[in-house]
Amino acid sequence: MKLPKDMLEPIMTKGDNVASVGSNAYAKAATGLNILRETIMGRELFDYAFKEYARRWAFKHPTPNDLFRTLEDASAVDLDWFWRGWYYGTDPVDISIDSVKWFRLDANKNMASMKTPEFETISKVRNREDKNLIYYTNTDTTLRDYYYYNRGADAKMFQDMAQQQLDAQKDNANYAAWEDKHFYELQFSNKGGMVMPIIVEWTFKDGSKEVDRIPVGIWKLNEEKVTKLFVKNKEVVGIKLDPMRETADINESNGMWPVREMPSRFQLFKGASAISGLGAPRGGGPSTNAMQKAKK
Repeated sequence: MKLPKDMLEPIMTKGDNVASVGSNAYAKAATGLNILRETIMGRELFDYAFKEYARRWAFKHPTPNDLFRTLEDASAVDLDWFWRGWYYGTDPVDISIDSVKWFRLDANKNMASMKTPEFETISKVRNREDKNLIYYTNTDTTLRDYYYYNRGADAKMFQDMAQQQLDAQKDNANYAAWEDKHFYELQFSNKGGMVMPIIVEWTFKDGSKEVDRIPVGIWKLNEEKVTKLFVKNKEVVGIKLDPMRETADINESNGMWPVREMPSRFQLFKGASAISGLGAPRGGGPSTNAMQKAKK
């Protein structure tokens, strides 16, 4: 799935038109069913639907579409996106973490310290520089109203109201419940093209870990970028996508925070060769299997 698109064919391609039949018809097809069972549907639901497929089509001649329709019908799960992407397409899975933002509620902030600096418009600047400008309120004092003598009164009133609301929040039990929480806003990108559930592993400051699973429906409105807010009880020091390699993501390096250097293909090949011996084939595996070595 890491190969260039012009070297890939969909699973649903006749065998004589496929460059690598083993990878395409066996490995990728089986991996897709494993992803369905372990990650998308769950074992119980997948096993029920697959048994129903075997029951309905026993001693008959089903087509791939009969399998697709039966799994959806028996499980009541919409899997159109999966069949289209995994079996009829060549887009790989490559989900990246684009940004990580960390927020906390600050009970000590008041509205006065949060207001933006006053901005002088071009009108104010030019009015001040114009020596011939005469205000009617200076020539006719009867035109002076409440706001002439209490400039900024509205702003002060709204500021006081906001401060009262903030003070009320400080005394609110709901505010206290969120005061010590850690808020993490993560932005994800679908760089590969194939949508998948997002599996996030969190590593906390105390060394403990936690996994969140976001269903594939998160990509429904935008298949290229999504943003999600997570609320945690402890401070996070590390984030990793798909830690158990469930979704066949082709690029692990862009699914980590902080970013860590991944071993190169040369390092991986060198390590595999060292384990398997000098007689290892190009793929890095042993040149003989265990039965051959045991002369069985």
